[in-house]
Amino acid sequence: MKYKAIQRVNPQDRAQSKWYAAPMNDGKVTKTELAKEIVNISSLSRGDVSNVIESLIDVVPKYLLMGKSVNLGELGTLRVSFSSEGADTEAEVTANRISNMKIVFTPSVELKKQLNSIHFEQ
Repeated sequence: MKYKAIQRVNPQDRAQSKWYAAPMNDGKVTKTELAKEIVNISSLSRGDVSNVIESLIDVVPKYLLMGKSVNLGELGTLRVSFSSEGADTEAEVTANRISNMKIVFTPSVELKKQLNSIHFEQ
């Protein structure tokens, strides 16, 4: 995996900055490219694989919006998270205080092990 050096300012003291390693994005892999690769390592047709990927894309948001975590096996788990403005009483906690909704991905133990074997180059 390639990385680059970037300079970041200290938010608490804007006069200070340090250099950090940051991952470089080496492009994107499309859904079609994923399907072709899966076809090469399985007995499924490209249409079958594409249908499964499309179905996954349709079904996963349904469960996330129901408040469920979606476990994708050895890949990891997806779940919804958000921030909330604090309130003095329980009664004041309303949906209007919710912000910054996002999807959180937690990699599986297996994927974390694979991440430990990454070779870095600048």
